[in-house]
Amino acid sequence: MSSRSTEAQHLRDLALLRRVRDRIDREYAQPLDVQALARGANMSAGHLSRQFRAAYGESPYSYLMTRRIERAMALLRRGDLSVTDVCFAVGCSSLGTFSTRFTELVGMPPSAYRRRTAQAGAEMPACVAKRVTRPVRN
Repeated sequence: MSSRSTEAQHLRDLALLRRVRDRIDREYAQPLDVQALARGANMSAGHLSRQFRAAYGESPYSYLMTRRIERAMALLRRGDLSVTDVCFAVGCSSLGTFSTRFTELVGMPPSAYRRRTAQAGAEMPACVAKRVTRPVRN
């Protein structure tokens, strides 16, 4: 295989991975799993996971959970929904798993985050709050 065709294949793979990432960004609240994402990209789940990790530094599932937690943070900052309502609104089906992942990414449980940001919310513009409270995966 020539280097030109290898490069062309690499670019096609990156375009597919971008579409998978965009789908996760759009449909984060839907029931998504790696199998469904792989089917949509005409790849095996294992191949998609390896390629996605190589391109973006994390698995498709981790990326999905980060998007869900990011959206949950925004909903909790609003203060008008319970933690359970937020959990289901972002596509999680288990409150326990949601709370565990939220705590891992944010550093505090969702209920504590909701209380803390409700108190500080009036002091910070929403655009700043979104930037400084973005979850960071270690």
